[in-house]
Amino acid sequence: MAIKKLGKQTVKLENPPSIVSTASIVGSKEGQGPLKDKFDIILDDDLWGEDSWEKAESKMLENAVKLAIDKGNLSPDEIDYMFGGDLLNQIISASFAARQLSIPFFGLYGACSTMTESLSLASMIIDGGYADHCIATTSSHFAAAERQFRFPLEMGSQRAPSAQWTATASGAALLSKEGDGPYITHVTTGKVIDFGIKDSNNMGAAMAPSAADTILRHFKDTGLQPKDYDLIITGDLGEVGKDLAIKLLKENNLDISSNFTDCGVEIFDIKNQDVGSGASGCGCSASVFCGHFYSLLKSGELNKILILSTGALMSPTSTLQGESIPGIAHAVAIQRRL
Repeated sequence: MAIKKLGKQTVKLENPPSIVSTASIVGSKEGQGPLKDKFDIILDDDLWGEDSWEKAESKMLENAVKLAIDKGNLSPDEIDYMFGGDLLNQIISASFAARQLSIPFFGLYGACSTMTESLSLASMIIDGGYADHCIATTSSHFAAAERQFRFPLEMGSQRAPSAQWTATASGAALLSKEGDGPYITHVTTGKVIDFGIKDSNNMGAAMAPSAADTILRHFKDTGLQPKDYDLIITGDLGEVGKDLAIKLLKENNLDISSNFTDCGVEIFDIKNQDVGSGASGCGCSASVFCGHFYSLLKSGELNKILILSTGALMSPTSTLQGESIPGIAHAVAIQRRL
């Protein structure tokens, strides 16, 4: 019998791990947005001295991990496991960074949901007594993602208003069995949900049903209510997906509109930065949580949040074959004090 299981999809951690430190690195466009003062490093050059976008992204992830570990007064040798991934084929940003860091590595792919997937598994491993210290990390890069999933930048293709701007960003969180918080207390693992959306320029619509499903399941499993959280935060829905998620939840008699936000909306000034519906990408929720919401938890401005990174599980092959875009969302509950 799974003694820590609540309902169908949620785990209540018996020994909640502490998020000891975080680090965030973003590109120049993200560094011009409203959260510019929240990030550890803002790049002047999105190539960051490398000769490809992909190498620059891996360098961002590697350095975010190093910085988070350093902030936690540890060394890479003291980290039991690294959980991470990215959007690129064979998760090369994370795996090539892990090659440099020499930390035992679980490579994950949940598209843009990977940050909370990483936090989920790292916290469960620590709670289970299998590790003392873990790193959860993800990254994305606008130019690398465009080259793989849509069109090379050189084509100058026109973007639809519903399209999202893949964040050039990375975030890393150091979790430990000991610490003074904030703590991960619950994990709700999402299901793959597909409403038949095929437009890769409208990923918010593809991901919103999975976000709504996981939020509904979290509250059903735990018996909690939206008012029990200071904020409910999705990762990568943008304005279109955020509005759809609110609508879907209201249809299921759950209204979260008064304390709901989305990292894809927060990271850019959507009216003035020409980013369509907002941001997406593995690095979006990672950098916004590690750079912004973590600091609000540490300062006491927030006491309890539910954060869900949301992912569109498509590939260039599935898109060319006319497949629809499945979505997934994983949630972690984080509170400042136990």
